[in-house]
Amino acid sequence: MTRFTDEILEHLGIDLPSEVSRRKFLKIFGGGIVVTVSANDLLALQEAPVRRRFGRALPDDFNAFLRVGEDGRVTCFTGKIEMGQGVVTSLAQMLADELEVSLDSVDMVMGDTDLCPWDMGTFGSMSTRFFGPPLRAAAAEAREVLLEQAAERLDVPVDQLMVSDGVVSITADPEKKISYAEIAKGQKIARRLDRKAVLESVENFTIAGRPVNRTDAVAKVTGDAKFSGDIRRKGMLYASLLRPPAHGATLGKVDASGIEAVAGAAMVVDGDLVAVLHETPDGAQRAIEKVVAAWETPELDLDEDTIFEHLLKVAPAGEALERGGDLDVGMSVSNVEARHTYLDGYVAHAPLETHTAVAEIVDGRCTIWASTQTPFRLQTEAAEALGWPEDKVRVVPPFVGGGFGGKSANRQAIEAARLAKRTGRPVQVAWSRAEEFFYDTFRPAAVVKIDAGVGKGGRITYWDYKTYFAGSRGADHFYDIPHHRTVAAPGGWRGGPGTHPFATGAWRAPGNNTNTFARESHIDILAVQAGIDPVEFRLRNLTDKKMRHVLETTANRFGWLEAGAPSGRGQGLALGIDAGTYVGLAVEVDVDQPTGKVTVKRMVCAQNMGLAINPEGATIQMEGCLTMGLGYALAEQVRFSGGEILDTNFDTYEIPRFSWLPEIETFIIDAEDDPPQGGGEPAIVVVGAAIANAIYDAVGARVYRMPMTAERVLFAMERSQRA
Repeated sequence: MTRFTDEILEHLGIDLPSEVSRRKFLKIFGGGIVVTVSANDLLALQEAPVRRRFGRALPDDFNAFLRVGEDGRVTCFTGKIEMGQGVVTSLAQMLADELEVSLDSVDMVMGDTDLCPWDMGTFGSMSTRFFGPPLRAAAAEAREVLLEQAAERLDVPVDQLMVSDGVVSITADPEKKISYAEIAKGQKIARRLDRKAVLESVENFTIAGRPVNRTDAVAKVTGDAKFSGDIRRKGMLYASLLRPPAHGATLGKVDASGIEAVAGAAMVVDGDLVAVLHETPDGAQRAIEKVVAAWETPELDLDEDTIFEHLLKVAPAGEALERGGDLDVGMSVSNVEARHTYLDGYVAHAPLETHTAVAEIVDGRCTIWASTQTPFRLQTEAAEALGWPEDKVRVVPPFVGGGFGGKSANRQAIEAARLAKRTGRPVQVAWSRAEEFFYDTFRPAAVVKIDAGVGKGGRITYWDYKTYFAGSRGADHFYDIPHHRTVAAPGGWRGGPGTHPFATGAWRAPGNNTNTFARESHIDILAVQAGIDPVEFRLRNLTDKKMRHVLETTANRFGWLEAGAPSGRGQGLALGIDAGTYVGLAVEVDVDQPTGKVTVKRMVCAQNMGLAINPEGATIQMEGCLTMGLGYALAEQVRFSGGEILDTNFDTYEIPRFSWLPEIETFIIDAEDDPPQGGGEPAIVVVGAAIANAIYDAVGARVYRMPMTAERVLFAMERSQRA
């Protein structure tokens, strides 16, 4: 089992049963698109790991994935949601190409638990890789069934028919034709194939693999797109909730007499949930501010600087993820060695849209409109919170205004559902920015220790890698190293009780940003000690042809000038793998030596992601990753004191600004013969390491902790000068 597959299973809490082979699992979930396939095949291969954890999997009926309307429009049903990553377009492209209809005739219904096939959630750059194959299989079967029915209606063999934009015609007599709409008439198609459907070959694609504009673009730029905060229901109340001052605080006495000063405000207490409701959001906010509560807060002597020592103290013995050769032998033949510790702090998701939900109960059934990455999980959680059967809850996700892994938890939606049940009226819960920061599941702080050496010919002789709470994703190296060991603390990035002072969770390519920062920084350090240019050093230690090509493409496009670091040019490079995609990034930076402030001037990124379903969308994703990566690399860090979160808004928690943006160049390597891989996260994993290496090349100072703030860079420069 690959490390990336393990990380997916860890995210889901799935134990892969022994009867599901690695080859079979990867073939369906990311390894390749087969030529002939049925929904039955896909269901059988998917259900073993997924059904064990959740008791359900994708349905074995292509009608669950699509419907042809009487007007000829095709509705695509998917449990995935759209949060800016663009699958609203790329999934439609895949369906349109396979069904042979126009892209603009496809309507997407996403994440509606009443209408869409069950889905584990939208995360991990898995939508195209995991949902794409069964969607294509469903469309292929539907196409062949419709062709069979057209052949009967037109009284000719199937092989004498052709399809264009949902219209079937006789090849020799195109005027004799019938449309999908006339055949289906908006109804479920009862017929099934008695054979496997044949998928379109890549060379016949006319929509997938071509750049197209986002299908949701116009709605979003004109303001017509609806998010959870835009939902309005008759008689709706707005809720403001009583929040603790710190994680771990317990509630004592509550004096709510002050809310009488706010006309129309009412207080609701439901167990641990204390809320004030009003017909306006401002009224609810004014009222909650008049509630006086006594809290008991435990003392916890931890902050953003002392957390790393704490993590090493509580870390259990690590588990070897990968090993080979003999480390002692590798050390004995090394000429130079480097041992360093790399640190990475907590980072917030900081989406533009805070967690928001509206819940309404009508005729004993609850409908929830929520900003969530996991609508089906929310359905289960809400049913449990309400004490109702699951079929009494429907989740309808509107567009989600950014998630990055942080909207997999659904606290705000459960709060709205509980309040709707207590009041009998629709309720909206929209977190403030302070609530968003407080209840965020931060990317965990982590520590990585690396001991490695180089021998003759600039070849790495040994590699001893230990990661604490960054997880396995990105921890395994791709270099040709004869003697190596990779160890990770059990529990992955979550850790166990007592690890983190607050909740942590997935943050865009969970752990890979930290692991790649450590690995690629250390590779540059070895190159410097060996006296070899960083690009040349990597080439000497790479046999993976795909990665070599990515490296060479990145360096050539950047115009890499071969020289030993530090050269004073401020150029740096890093490589990584995430979600099956190989990525390289070269950057140019300027370091203001009096202050240590780093300005990134240029970024050149190349990636091999197999067949890019929508190159335009993939390019946007790469640019977004590189922009967001500037934040975690240079500025973003959550400051805290014990369980108290000190950053509550963007005045202190600094995210990238437009003024930060350098010149960005992206290149998608042509690999249309390979299956599509993830595009939502790979480019972000290399940003920290590339910038760290560029800082060293500019001023000869190595920064071992992210974010690489001006203060830390200045300290590193002063330390370098003293050495």
